[in-house]
Amino acid sequence: MNRNGILVIVVVLLSTAGFTQAQDGELSGTVDVTYLSSYIWRGFDYYANDHSAIQASIDTDLYGTGFGVKVLSGRAISSGFENSEDLDVTLYYSNSLFEGETYVTNYKTGWVYYGYPDEPRSGSASGTAADMQEIFATFSWPEICPEGVVPSYTAVSMWPSEGESTVRNNGGWLHIFGLGYDLTVQGLTPDVPEQTLRLSASVVYNDGAAPGTVSTGATVDHDWSHAVFGVSTDFDLGDNLIFTPGVYHQVSMDDSVNTENETWASLSMKYAF
Repeated sequence: MNRNGILVIVVVLLSTAGFTQAQDGELSGTVDVTYLSSYIWRGFDYYANDHSAIQASIDTDLYGTGFGVKVLSGRAISSGFENSEDLDVTLYYSNSLFEGETYVTNYKTGWVYYGYPDEPRSGSASGTAADMQEIFATFSWPEICPEGVVPSYTAVSMWPSEGESTVRNNGGWLHIFGLGYDLTVQGLTPDVPEQTLRLSASVVYNDGAAPGTVSTGATVDHDWSHAVFGVSTDFDLGDNLIFTPGVYHQVSMDDSVNTENETWASLSMKYAF
């Protein structure tokens, strides 16, 4: 059995086990609009030469079952990137294992379809020449480190949706190793005495994966591709509105993914329902 098949089985088994524990709940979710000063996606400069982007999404939790659906639309602010603008659909399941133990494990598994509506269509009516798919599994351990550091690991397997597409060689794996830490500092106003800064760091091993915006002639090395360091924080504006600014820096280690280091900012407005 190949590695894709193994990861599919893991996704199905974890989702089925968690579904038996589902309790009655209400439909809830978030609507998000995010500005990115540069659209850096898994190490790649998605819109070449550091062009900015707007992403709008809706993420729905299906009645407290752990299952969810997310739809995201990404658009460049500058012209000339129409064929690279994406419409993505994610189906996922999240839950926890070993509750009450030091090694309690939070996990999230799912499937993503990356669509490019303005790309030329391939020979099939089912998608465009650049469309990609992936399955993923993310694991984190919030209690395993005594100082509040949260390690995580994500495995991603990507492949082109169309066998004869222009990105038919872009399939591969990503292995993402991360650390997170919430740092409490003094608040900016008397009404908010404390502010939480979310610090993050990750390093990525790319085993040949590339997005649909990279042509099939560009071969991605099988190597450690990049590391990302970030900080973000939430501001509660009331009425279920959350404003989240963030700053990120990428150290690029593999020229087949990115030839330069990157620094960008994000401004996000979320509405919870």
